[in-house]
Amino acid sequence: MTENKEYKQVPPHQEEEEQEIDLMEYARKLWESRKTLLIASGIAAVLGVVIALTTPRQYTVTVTLAPESGKSGGGSLSGIASMLGMGGFSMGSDADALNVMLYPNIVSSTPFILDLMDTPVKTIDEEQPDTTLTGYLTEYTKKSLMGTVISLPFKAIGGVISLFKAEEPEVTGPGTIDPFQLTKDQAKIAEDIKKLIVADVDKKTGITTVSVTMQDPMVAAMLTDTVLLKLKQHITKYRVSKAEDDCKYWENLNNQRRDEYYAKQKEYAEYVDANKNVVLQSVQIEQERLQNDMQLAYQVYSNVATQLQMARAKVQEAKPVFVIVEPASVPLQASGTSRAMTVIGTIFIIVAGTAVWILFGKDFLSQLKNGLKEPKEGQF
Repeated sequence: MTENKEYKQVPPHQEEEEQEIDLMEYARKLWESRKTLLIASGIAAVLGVVIALTTPRQYTVTVTLAPESGKSGGGSLSGIASMLGMGGFSMGSDADALNVMLYPNIVSSTPFILDLMDTPVKTIDEEQPDTTLTGYLTEYTKKSLMGTVISLPFKAIGGVISLFKAEEPEVTGPGTIDPFQLTKDQAKIAEDIKKLIVADVDKKTGITTVSVTMQDPMVAAMLTDTVLLKLKQHITKYRVSKAEDDCKYWENLNNQRRDEYYAKQKEYAEYVDANKNVVLQSVQIEQERLQNDMQLAYQVYSNVATQLQMARAKVQEAKPVFVIVEPASVPLQASGTSRAMTVIGTIFIIVAGTAVWILFGKDFLSQLKNGLKEPKEGQF
């Protein structure tokens, strides 16, 4: 037994008519609520202007750094060894554990950030006194209106929680910063500085880009220079420290072997002078022995002196060379979103939200209210 089922298909022109009807309905609702949209536009414009004027301008300084690391144990050291008659000499393998890809981690590390807190800075406003980076962030940095409004609930919650918590003992000290135990204020300032400094490395070229964003263009430029200087110092200290330790070891050993050689040389000369006219076999044997000891001491001293020269050359080659492709300069224009775009964006968001409420929000709210009233009416 077969059943014949009829399927009704909606013609394409009918679907287009329904879509046109829906669009016309949406347009009619928006036109009827045009006063509401105009009011929302006016409020959005005023709010956008307030936000744009109360938001502090940000200035970004970007520098580009091309590191050229020292080539330890390379061809130049081998050339020096050949000149000194040590063709088979080798200072060992120097695989650099601190490669370019770790530079962003160094810049964002806590010891590096803490080292920047006492950096002296000067604002572009000559009337403001010179201060440190910490003093600038705590006294001269402005907060935006939106940030203040958004942070109010969190501050209120934190204040209520602090009423029920025991007071933490303050870390006392003569103005020093202990990376192992920071105070709340120090930890907050360190976190703020981390957000202001961004370092990035191109994996293909190895070029490092450091960007610093501050509310004052002069402070941004000065802090950028300080970041580059301290980054160079950190990397140089790491790479040169082992080579300098080796150099000190060879210097001490060289002094010892030199004194031993001088002592053997003096002993041989005094013995020869004392037995100048003595022709005895025992005297000749003792003289040859002292001469051999002196020559052996000289050979050892000469080898150690060569090692010392190689160690000194290694210290120089271990020092990295940085080529600044784009140096820091005081920016003339603010970075980020312009004030005009802030106003336009605020108007667009508020007007779009109002339109969505007119088209869908009202109907949804009325349906929700009717759905809540129907069960109550059925009870009577």
